[in-house]
Amino acid sequence: MRRLAWLVFGVWVAVSVVTLVLVTGETDKFALIVTPALAGYAVVGALVASRQPRNAIGWLLLAIAILFSLSNVVEALATRSAHPAGVVMWLDDWLSDVWICLVGVWIPLLFPNGHLPSRAWRPVAWFGTAAFGLGVLTRAFGAHELDTSAPGHHDNPFALPGAAGDALGALLVPVTVAYAPAVIGAMAGLVVRLRRSHGVERLQLKWVAYVGSLTLSALLLAAVSLAFRSPTVDPIGTIGWGAFLLLVVFGLPAAVGASILRHRLYDIDVVINRTLVYGALTATLGATYLGLVLLVGLTVGQSNVAIAVSTLTVAALFRPARSRIQAAVDRRFYRRRYDAGQTLEAFGVRLRDELDLDALRGEIATVVGETVQPAHVSLWLRSER
Repeated sequence: MRRLAWLVFGVWVAVSVVTLVLVTGETDKFALIVTPALAGYAVVGALVASRQPRNAIGWLLLAIAILFSLSNVVEALATRSAHPAGVVMWLDDWLSDVWICLVGVWIPLLFPNGHLPSRAWRPVAWFGTAAFGLGVLTRAFGAHELDTSAPGHHDNPFALPGAAGDALGALLVPVTVAYAPAVIGAMAGLVVRLRRSHGVERLQLKWVAYVGSLTLSALLLAAVSLAFRSPTVDPIGTIGWGAFLLLVVFGLPAAVGASILRHRLYDIDVVINRTLVYGALTATLGATYLGLVLLVGLTVGQSNVAIAVSTLTVAALFRPARSRIQAAVDRRFYRRRYDAGQTLEAFGVRLRDELDLDALRGEIATVVGETVQPAHVSLWLRSER
């Protein structure tokens, strides 16, 4: 199975080389950028599949990389030729639905051990597979206009004749709408698994949940910019889309690989803590800076003075704001750590005034029990001779 995993990886390399040859010199550089970026899925998939061949996640990552690259190949063939072959446009119409099903349904349901959370989630898996499978059938054999990258309008050359093709074509829109609940149901399975997990599995799921939350935040940022189109908001949308693509292409396979291969799992709590603190700090100081620039600018009337005053104020607020936000994050999301810090601080105050050795021994044992929570506490004091 180890050789098979790397053989499939070699297939991805071959498909990617063909894609790069086809898109070289084209004005649309999307495939030229994304194809090498899919190496994350391919490499992580090969590593997981070769080391844990019974875990379906590795094989799914390899399949996603190959199918995505194959989609780029047929799209490049469809756009390069003035009269592309019908089979190329046909493949371009439905091939992407297959890898979207793998990313949106099967990866969330099977991560991290390659099995469903429980038998109760089988209907979700069946529904998702049926929705995307029926979507592929309607696109492949239904009577409709192809949604292809080729210029012009093209009817499906492989549509079934008569009423069968018309019926499949009519199902295209409702079946596509069913994709959304299928993906949402699969994501719910990942959330439920995270809430019920513990130990190593919980750490594995935290990595993917962390990257998933960042991806969703970037997507929402991009969506907000589309809703409020203006020269001021457009750069925010560009940042959102860029972050979304980077997280999907690089972040997701990296998180999956780190989780399954158990590389530096225990750093996730530190990463999440720092992200919450510095994300909130950036938003707070950014809003403060913009507010001060507008306020001072309206008052003084000089933009340079407003920028200087705002910059100095934000610099002065950095340390106290970070301390307050860190305390708020610990109090809300890391309650045990916050309580332990409060206990140690109170003990330090009492320690300066405590003269009774027996009382001090009891205080130390109590503090250790509350902060470290060991199964047993013993205290030995060295006697003076």
